Amino acid sequence: MKSKFKRVLLKLSGEILGGGRFGYSREVLHSIADEIKEVREKLDVDIALVVGGGNIFRGKDAIDVGIDKTTGDYMGMLATIMNALALQSILEQKGLDTRVMSAIEVRSVAEFYIRRRAIRHLEKGRIVIFAGGTGSPLFSTDTAGALRAIEIGADALLKGSKVDGVYDVDPEGNPDAVRYEELTYDEFIRKNLKVMDATAITLAREHNLPVIVFDITKRGNLFRLLSGERVGTIIKP
Repeated sequence: MKSKFKRVLLKLSGEILGGGRFGYSREVLHSIADEIKEVREKLDVDIALVVGGGNIFRGKDAIDVGIDKTTGDYMGMLATIMNALALQSILEQKGLDTRVMSAIEVRSVAEFYIRRRAIRHLEKGRIVIFAGGTGSPLFSTDTAGALRAIEIGADALLKGSKVDGVYDVDPEGNPDAVRYEELTYDEFIRKNLKVMDATAITLAREHNLPVIVFDITKRGNLFRLLSGERVGTIIKP
């Protein structure tokens, strides 16, 4: 079955993997892995992932205990490596061939990120999980997602969220929140919408990379999106 896109990058937050709490949710990890397996088996599409680390550690947590922000950001990057390894383990249990590539060198558990090598893995049908953010402090994993998507020539950046798109205000506790079907990059930045980092959207705009924000927790959404159905909110030129 033909996919809407030939190659995509799926961005997952650490909070998603944790099911909204510290650590990991077995149910969420297996659900996401099952979704990815279904897509790989039924659709002709290359899949790469970028994972956050918020279920383990966030840079802002460091400030609260007196750790400087730069050090805290590096600690957050290490948390993303843990999440990438967790996701790799579940995916491989389901028979999927994966590689973890890290922007921070940790040779005993992951390959160091090299763009050409990452593309080659994708061409061989492997799922590549990018960890370690951009490798530099002060950048979010949303920005890392946009950067890696551009580098590997992805056709779209998919932001897996716990809400079904982009709203004018946080829909949790705001019953009058308005959901957007689509937005331009400039509209997203001008409205100061918070579902994704503005730096990531700016990068996407510079390279005409479509960004789709959708509810990854609803079973079947990833398959429907890649099959061509309208799912979530698209941010585009």
